[in-house]
Amino acid sequence: MTDLAAIIDMSTCPIGDDAFIATCRDQLDRDGVITIPGFIRPEALAALVAEAEAEKPNAFFTTSMHNTYLTPARDDLPPTHVFNRQITSSKGCITTDQVPPGSALHTIHDSDTFRRFLAAIVGEDALYEYADPLSSINVHFADEGQELGWHFDNSSFAVTLLLQAPRDGGQFQYVRDLRDADAGDMNYQGVSDVLDGRTATCELAISPGMLVLFRGRNSMHRVTPTIGPLTRILVVLAYNNVPGISLSEAARMTFFGRLG
Repeated sequence: MTDLAAIIDMSTCPIGDDAFIATCRDQLDRDGVITIPGFIRPEALAALVAEAEAEKPNAFFTTSMHNTYLTPARDDLPPTHVFNRQITSSKGCITTDQVPPGSALHTIHDSDTFRRFLAAIVGEDALYEYADPLSSINVHFADEGQELGWHFDNSSFAVTLLLQAPRDGGQFQYVRDLRDADAGDMNYQGVSDVLDGRTATCELAISPGMLVLFRGRNSMHRVTPTIGPLTRILVVLAYNNVPGISLSEAARMTFFGRLG
């Protein structure tokens, strides 16, 4: 697919329209998240699900342990401290170079129109692909029992596209503005309260074909375990605000099992 309008429903999501862009930007600034249902046309969505299922045997599946801050443990804090508390995440992933060259995902990700749309919403002058061959487009698979544990993002925003929802589970939950990373406020007590179930969480209703922009740097979030035999399939479209940036080698080995 090369025609963006054959992939994106421009009547639902007129990504070149200034008024629509302004509405999206205002909502993201107000709520920290925006969802656009029906972003992908049904026929394009069906093709992307079939494509992902065909590539799934090539996915790198891993189970990892991490803290909510996605940082190494600190020896100066006790093992019981919330900073050192380990959480499980498990998923499969195919990388940019494994996405077929003619895929609609490349068309979307590489589109200047789509990039300008995102940049205007998140307040950047421009957005650029990753310099390494793995990190710009990732397709995540969560089979039964797999989950994304509680964490904060390192990036200021995330762009995701749900291709297939499981029969049950796979719920995106979050607690907004739980820390202030720029001020160095990690809010250990607040994080502990979420992990121990003492804080009410928000749940985002996400349906297949929906585009989601989420500010997760200060908002703690997770995806609950998949329930049932139907795999949850999610696309992450990743960008940088400057060109020539690669994901670190350590992160590539952790997430993808290889450097390139």
